[in-house]
Amino acid sequence: MFSSSYKGRLMPVLLASAALALGGAIALPSFAAPDRGQEYFPLQSYRVGPYAAGGTGFFGGFIDYMNLINMRDGGVNGVKLTWNECETEYEVERGVECYERMKTQGNPGPAAMNPLSVGIAYALLDRSTSDKIPLITINHGRTDTTDGAVFPYIFPLLLNPWSEASAMVNYVAQRDGGLDKLRGRKIVVLYHGSPYGRETIPIFALLSQKYGFEVTEIEVPHPGNQQQSQWLQIQRIAPEFVILRGWGVMNPVALKTAQQVGFPADHIIGNIWSNSEEDVRPAGAAAVGYIALTDHPSGTEFPVVQEIIKTVYGANKGNLDDKSRIGSGYHTLGIINGILNVEALRIAQQHFGDKALSGEQVQWGFDHLDLDDKRIAELGATGLLPPIHVTCADHEGAGAVKFQQWDGQRWVTKTGWIQADRKLLRPLIEASANKYAAEHHITPRNCAKTS
Repeated sequence: MFSSSYKGRLMPVLLASAALALGGAIALPSFAAPDRGQEYFPLQSYRVGPYAAGGTGFFGGFIDYMNLINMRDGGVNGVKLTWNECETEYEVERGVECYERMKTQGNPGPAAMNPLSVGIAYALLDRSTSDKIPLITINHGRTDTTDGAVFPYIFPLLLNPWSEASAMVNYVAQRDGGLDKLRGRKIVVLYHGSPYGRETIPIFALLSQKYGFEVTEIEVPHPGNQQQSQWLQIQRIAPEFVILRGWGVMNPVALKTAQQVGFPADHIIGNIWSNSEEDVRPAGAAAVGYIALTDHPSGTEFPVVQEIIKTVYGANKGNLDDKSRIGSGYHTLGIINGILNVEALRIAQQHFGDKALSGEQVQWGFDHLDLDDKRIAELGATGLLPPIHVTCADHEGAGAVKFQQWDGQRWVTKTGWIQADRKLLRPLIEASANKYAAEHHITPRNCAKTS
């Protein structure tokens, strides 16, 4: 099943996984194992390759938060959090191989999978559902998995790709003076050549028809180091705005190439995976004025980030080697992802008891994930993430974004919360999900009866 070369690369991780299954602590603070067991979070991470900045930041933030919970609180109601990593290099085959190996580790098994890869997530939709392991695709993934009736184990938390596209068009309209001002406008969508990049093609086409603007989709092949021909095409089209659906090295290359052809940075609008410091700093002056959406700000002023600096990094247990990256966009998203995973576990414990839970039980916690302003404040995360209310039918739970602008040193917030057109999107999501259900012989849950 596995190539001999990949077995060699994977063996150190598998040995670590075996040690974890036998009760060994992997990359965790040293203290006695709690009586209530251990909750295992396998990490299909990527720390090398063209997407390493996103992977190291996100998984670093996730690990930092789990370390904080262990070190400060002794775990979640006495249940210590454990984890290990399997390097995927953002490749689907490796992600699937890691999943198959890691799903057998831990007792009573994995709480959830968090691959941070659309390609890997697509490949795991049916596997995770069959194995009853929640698959968390925060701010990305297949949009119709928002319909929890058809996809009970898949959670595109906070922002799905279609909501993102709708919110970006709404922002352009707001900037121009109203949706009626979009008619006749030219918008180019420059997207990463992957399932992630292609996810929004149909929704931009729909919004173009609805509001009368002209949209041109231009693909940038993975990983995005060369974009001269794409930006020369953009120069010929002369659009009012370019929507950048980038990832990794593609983002700073886009900004630098745009400057070379004379396209203004303040008319480039980046998506959720084009909005971190690591996306703009390598571009230097070419990034000044660039705009991107976000559902989580950068910064270290939030109490939970301060706690991580004090408790985790103060004990030299931090996951980032470069401490200047603490509080960057990718790192704070990792912290938020940690909050959502831990709170789902905590909610599930209220239903099943204060003990280590199975993935099937943790799924119940995600299905009932509900963080209001009060709970977010208790977590030290006010302003770091919006309220989120997940239900059986709605696995996104939020769907609002703000827009920020890079001034050369930091991101400056330019808008309040801008909501996607959920009334328009929801019937499309349900139609797509129901088509998937019919093709895969899935009987949707009756969410009206789910409690």
